[in-house]
Amino acid sequence: MSDGGRCYSDHDDHYGGGFFVKKRKGRGPFVGKMYSEGPHKYRNKGGYGPYPRSRLEEDDGDVGESYESSHHRFMPYGRGGKRSHEKRDKKKFGGFHRDPPHQGRAKYNEGWKSWYKVTIPHGKKYDKFWLLDTLQDVCPVPFTPVQFHTDHSRAHFYVDNSAAGKALKQISRTITDRDNFKVTILTRPCPPPQSLAKELNDEEIEHFKNCMQKRYDGANQAMDMKAVRSDPDLVANKVDVILNRKCYMTTMLQIIEDNVPELLSLDISNNKLFKLDDLAEITLKAPNLKILKLSENMIKSDLELNKLKGLKLEELWLEGNPFCDSFRDQTSYISVVRQHFPKLLRLDGHELPPPITFDVETPTTLPPCKGSYLASDDIKALVLRFLQQFYACYDSEDRQGLLNVYHDEACCSLSIPFSVGLNPSRSTIGEYFKYSRNIRKLRDANLRFKLLKQKRLNVVGFLNELPRTQHDLGSFVVDILAHSNTLLCFVVNGIFKEVEGQFSHALRAFSRVFVAVPGSDGGLLLVNDEQFIRDANTEEIHKAFATTAPTPSSSPVHVLASQDMVLAFIQLSGMNSEWSHKCLEDNGWDYDQATQVFMKLNTEGKIPDVAFIK
Repeated sequence: MSDGGRCYSDHDDHYGGGFFVKKRKGRGPFVGKMYSEGPHKYRNKGGYGPYPRSRLEEDDGDVGESYESSHHRFMPYGRGGKRSHEKRDKKKFGGFHRDPPHQGRAKYNEGWKSWYKVTIPHGKKYDKFWLLDTLQDVCPVPFTPVQFHTDHSRAHFYVDNSAAGKALKQISRTITDRDNFKVTILTRPCPPPQSLAKELNDEEIEHFKNCMQKRYDGANQAMDMKAVRSDPDLVANKVDVILNRKCYMTTMLQIIEDNVPELLSLDISNNKLFKLDDLAEITLKAPNLKILKLSENMIKSDLELNKLKGLKLEELWLEGNPFCDSFRDQTSYISVVRQHFPKLLRLDGHELPPPITFDVETPTTLPPCKGSYLASDDIKALVLRFLQQFYACYDSEDRQGLLNVYHDEACCSLSIPFSVGLNPSRSTIGEYFKYSRNIRKLRDANLRFKLLKQKRLNVVGFLNELPRTQHDLGSFVVDILAHSNTLLCFVVNGIFKEVEGQFSHALRAFSRVFVAVPGSDGGLLLVNDEQFIRDANTEEIHKAFATTAPTPSSSPVHVLASQDMVLAFIQLSGMNSEWSHKCLEDNGWDYDQATQVFMKLNTEGKIPDVAFIK
């Protein structure tokens, strides 16, 4: 979810005293925007309007299994009077100011572009984890559920991904529960969840900062934010701080970073935290933190601790969280927690046995990557000639020339990395997402079969749909995996860039496995082509398309000699030796340029028949 509204302001520059006097050198005021430009409230129409009221708006601030109030009957066609709603709002919110409903409507409309509300009729009867895990397994688009809750018999959650929202709708009634009933999935665009869009104004931030100053122990560099919502000063000033909401947690962490980044101890016990995603930035805001108290919260899985793994904690308090009761004994509990924090010395106030570590006195480094393994000189010549020919055609404007390279029964597939929460519309490799056959994510057997391209025409047609590319032959590393008189299997790793589209000139790394059999003309025919594409890392980007020629030891693919180029061009073009030599010579022995010229002239029918007489 993108940040669109201000959650913090520059007001902190004007406060003096306490721990706020100390400013980190070079730090200016933090001015950020969180979610929406102003507070927005939807008026419900008939109890089931565009944005149902949730328990997250109530005074307890919980995010639990029950989300919506059940005091009003579901009336899909009810009109609902405006005055009655206004009276109810005033009664419900006490004296808090509510902006007119028209304010901020444009901002909500922007949220509709990506946010979807997902409803599962009769979903309350299902186990939450079974339901979400099953949906994530079946849905072809990865998604992260936000604010799962139940209302009467229904289950609801939100996704910040329009592609995922549409994909979830497509898999409706494709899942069968243990009672053999089909699981129905309803989705619709919606504004961002209102609890996430809440913002703090300048006055609220000032009160929050005063509260944090009062709770800071400078002698021990400790911050006590236990049960902060019930702080008398905040209550007296009608500031409702709910740390299980992103805006409040982000504000607290920003105040810590700006004023006490050397913080050693933080107590956020009894704040009804059910997840630690928003606290994860503490690893950057207070990297020296040694003591963290999370007792009496609502954390249901030890996996939440993994989001804080960047901290080098020595003391951790977790007692009173639901997941602490799931262990058969204390030893198991300690073992699991230490998987996340290996150097932990104290847990829930108890001293732990010293951690078992393996101290390596001298740093070790991995051996450098070796160059290509090409088995023999004969295989090397064959494979390098094939790659020169293959990628010259692959990088041309029309890949139809690859029809001569694939076997009639060839198969081809492509995959990209799978990451939880990946939003393909925001990823630079999103163009390849619809073609990805990554079986770590793809559980649908029918879709797996569909994404496996079979037969020569289908394979080349599929390759023509992919973005145009330019491969860096100097980056190629080639390894022969297996070879015999009837089969050759080799893998190519390297770098390429896209030359058109939204991400033109974006650098990609690829790994491509080819399985080939001998062709009738002495060349190779591909029977299997499996490609994996990812974004290039910093080192790969730095080395890609280098102007200087790489050293022979690190550059496995060398420029072919003129005789080899002629032989490769004969196989590619189908022309005889004389005309192939002439085409290469006329184009300055630039194989890629000669290939493009040949493709163009051949398409226009300008090459005489004599050129193909052998």
